[in-house]
Amino acid sequence: MRSELTRTVDTKTVDADLASRLYEQDQTHWLHPQGDLGAAAGSMPYRLFVSGNGATLTDAEGRTYIDGLASLWNVNVGHGRRELAEVAADQMRRLAFSSAYNAFGHPPGAELAARLAELAPGDLDVTFFASGGAEANDTAYKLARLYFHLRGEPERVNIVSRIRDYHGLTWGATSATGLAAFKQHFGPLAPGFLHAPSPDPYRFAGDAEGRSPGAAYAAALEAVIVEAGPETVAAVVAEPVQGAGGVIVPPADYFPLVRQVCDRHGVLLIADEVITGFGRTGRWFAMEHWGVQADLMIFAKGVTSGCLPLSGVMLTRPVFEVLKTFKGALPHGFTYSAHPAACAVALRNLDIIEREHLVERAARMGPLLGDRLNGLRRHAIVGDARHLGLVGAVELVWDRDSKASFDPALGVGGRVMRAALEEGLIVRALGGDVVALSPPLVITEAELDRAAEILDRALEQVAADL
Repeated sequence: MRSELTRTVDTKTVDADLASRLYEQDQTHWLHPQGDLGAAAGSMPYRLFVSGNGATLTDAEGRTYIDGLASLWNVNVGHGRRELAEVAADQMRRLAFSSAYNAFGHPPGAELAARLAELAPGDLDVTFFASGGAEANDTAYKLARLYFHLRGEPERVNIVSRIRDYHGLTWGATSATGLAAFKQHFGPLAPGFLHAPSPDPYRFAGDAEGRSPGAAYAAALEAVIVEAGPETVAAVVAEPVQGAGGVIVPPADYFPLVRQVCDRHGVLLIADEVITGFGRTGRWFAMEHWGVQADLMIFAKGVTSGCLPLSGVMLTRPVFEVLKTFKGALPHGFTYSAHPAACAVALRNLDIIEREHLVERAARMGPLLGDRLNGLRRHAIVGDARHLGLVGAVELVWDRDSKASFDPALGVGGRVMRAALEEGLIVRALGGDVVALSPPLVITEAELDRAAEILDRALEQVAADL
């Protein structure tokens, strides 16, 4: 089997017998994340991907696909980057692993921490490393609570998230996540997590006081803090663009007002830039679009472009100075915090982003993505199209005038996703029949055009069948 799989990498295809055997092994032994446990074997489109290049993936049968979601919003510099594989191998030959606990360190970890301090907005200049976005979220919540404990305010334990926020699926991150599908059947969840409304301009129903959508949503968040008692709230955590919750781009005045709310009540602001960081929105970090400084910033995904797991929480200097008053060793950590090979890959990945001007490229390509998505409004089932940089989505509705949603049982978004997949485009169907795109930052204009054409046909096909 090992030699057959090696040959698979070399040829970029596998023979039918091996593909069948791998499929059987998958179905028998692999519990997939977010897999459909109740689906009958063969009822869901299965793809065995064996190689990738740029913005495309190739399956075991040699069919190519435009990776319209950068796999999981994370392959920012594109697939098949040999120099990232080489730098990982070089680091592994010299030092494959070393604990980062206490006073132990290594060159790539120290260099990456310093590099991130240069890139991050404002005075975010100290990093705690973890492996994935959920770990980093849990870390941020714990550090926020520790911060207030050290300030003599131990009653500040509540974390305010938003409905439709996604922060990961560890216990704490699940509790913070504002999507009901990820909470059902797992209760009781961790206490101390509150949820404000999603800042969704498309679904804004007006405000009795005549405020703008951004002002109304910020006021709704403040109301959650006030109701809980500001003296009990440690932090507000927010995705700059709500990703899995529907690619919700907030009104322009929303985050500046949220920053004011946090300042008014002495609450920390945590920006969850797991999806939006490292160029995705046309800025290094999305909060820069609104000139807002977070007190803590969570990153993951694009820091290594998916080559190796790495994440972290960045702290401002004032927050770090308070944490330094803790007596003894910090009682928090992960085995693979600042894994040497992952840090080495991250450093080279950041080199690529800078060398190839991919942040600027995302800013330049963003309007093209917006134009292509807006063109899909010709379909009566497309209620809204939205984007920021190279992350975007269309929201499908049963009635455009009333914005009435489809019956979830129809699975309209999933049907569009499967129709697009059959034609060679990978997109993601989110709850509420939102179809999301978040391609590698290296996608070409021709590939973006082809993606839009495929999605156009998929929408037409599904609409005709409704």
